[in-house]
Amino acid sequence: MTEFVHPTILFFAGALVIPFLSGMVRKLWLLLIPALAVVVVAISHSGSYGAVRFLGQELLIARVDKLSLVFATVFTIMALISMIYALHLKRPGQHVAAFLYVGSALGVVFAGDYLTLFVFWEGMAFASSYLIFAAGGEKSMQAGFRYLMVHLTGGIALLGGVILHGAATGSVLFGPIEGPLGAAAYLILIGFTLNAAVPPLNAWLTDAYPEATVTGAVFLSAFTTKTAVYVLARGFPGTELLVWFGTAMAIYGVIYAVMENDCRRLLAYHIVSQVGYMVAGIGIGTEMAVNGATSHAFAHILYKALLFMGAGAVIYVTGRRKLTELGGLYRTMPLTVTLYMIGAFAISAFPFFSGFVTKSMVVSAAGYDHRAAVMLLLTLASSGTFLHTGLKLPYYMFFGRDCGLRPPEPPRNMLIAMSIAAALCIGIGVYPAPLYALLPYEVDYHPYTWAHVSESLGILMFTALGFVLFLKALDPEDTISIDTDWFYRKGARAFMRFAEKPFARYEQAVSSVSEKTLLPFMHRSAQLGLRADLGVIDAVVNGVARKVLRNGERLRRVQTGIVTHYALGMVAGVIAAITIFAVVWL
Repeated sequence: MTEFVHPTILFFAGALVIPFLSGMVRKLWLLLIPALAVVVVAISHSGSYGAVRFLGQELLIARVDKLSLVFATVFTIMALISMIYALHLKRPGQHVAAFLYVGSALGVVFAGDYLTLFVFWEGMAFASSYLIFAAGGEKSMQAGFRYLMVHLTGGIALLGGVILHGAATGSVLFGPIEGPLGAAAYLILIGFTLNAAVPPLNAWLTDAYPEATVTGAVFLSAFTTKTAVYVLARGFPGTELLVWFGTAMAIYGVIYAVMENDCRRLLAYHIVSQVGYMVAGIGIGTEMAVNGATSHAFAHILYKALLFMGAGAVIYVTGRRKLTELGGLYRTMPLTVTLYMIGAFAISAFPFFSGFVTKSMVVSAAGYDHRAAVMLLLTLASSGTFLHTGLKLPYYMFFGRDCGLRPPEPPRNMLIAMSIAAALCIGIGVYPAPLYALLPYEVDYHPYTWAHVSESLGILMFTALGFVLFLKALDPEDTISIDTDWFYRKGARAFMRFAEKPFARYEQAVSSVSEKTLLPFMHRSAQLGLRADLGVIDAVVNGVARKVLRNGERLRRVQTGIVTHYALGMVAGVIAAITIFAVVWL
């Protein structure tokens, strides 16, 4: 029996078939492939598979262990849910791109060496960018281009680090970086943290995700940043720098969410914040912290996708995404409101929802590691998450001022997908044992203690009170928040101005000098060369040729073909040679 079938093969092969299918057959195919992948991952056995040698290096296509399996499990589950959400799409382009995106993410998760990881890493960048371009429009095209350029830049940094690492160690096998971080490790870390959206390398996320298609944003929210969390957990556990990067992320995302008016951009900033918990947990590096980071990645994929599905459903039926243009939708979209709020309670770490049993593990790990400042800041960030994702966004999107719209509920497949994700958010929160059993280390953590529950409810209720008291101050405004993307946007414009003005003028000056001075000189030189060729070189060559022909003609006459003539010539030659020798000798 085969112990391991790489799920990437299923998604890549499935993507090739999609364009040739239509109607119900295509829909069944779109559900069959991720369902098979869920089964394949569930029955996989730990081990190393696909060891080969390439260019003198040992490569390992797939390494299966508890860390890779927990991420592969949630990736395949999320692929199935997302495909259900996207079943109503008529054109196959997004389905193909999504299959390639998921397959590449799974390739990263199982990669046992850096070269295999890099190939799938770049595959994710190209496949996911299509989900942004597919939205059409100038903003989506520009955002997609920036997204792709940023990720290719990160890929170059990653590749540079891999080359230096291979040269220094003689191996490109992927594992924990040991010892002090050198140039190779820092380049690899830059490549990884860029995909994790660690500030200041985070602006690509909040720039691109809101411009993606309704269904594409759901896929984007699930895979890119979480593959980065996986590779950080695999390669850099216990790296002190990540503790502070992650803590800063958690606060950074919450602060920027305060200023957001675009519902999906607000959710995108909370991706930055929530991934911060995972990065901080990996940096702490204890077994409990890594378990917390891993379990929170699992829960986050589900509840964040649910939130993006809820916001996407609103955009799908209204065509609007700004909070200042929405409100009063609860009247005709009660199911969407309910399902969204389940995701909001999960991300806010309410008891009996998934975030409560995963996020608190990271915070507790910080406390057990005697990091009081980190623990306090992560707790504050959790309060801010409830304020914006659990209160502000649903209030202004579904309640608040009536915008006058009466849209229907979204298509049934969207509601089914949201319902599955909501059920998992509640199921994990009520009974976390199956998730804890998947984690890389044995779990000795009990979230449902009286102290933990009362403390969490106290923080959440205090946050809700603050929201009610300061509601007017939280009113969304139709403004644009300046993030770190300002630097490369301005930098690109400055470069284009330099290319269009100073550099273009320099090029014109060089062309003018060339046309007025160099080209006439070259023309005259060419004419003189032609005359020298015809008058001197050709005359010499032709004269030599004629001389050779005349001598040849004379020699031909000597050759009579009579043997006696040849004999007399030979005798005369011998006599001449003897005479010359005698003269010289004497």
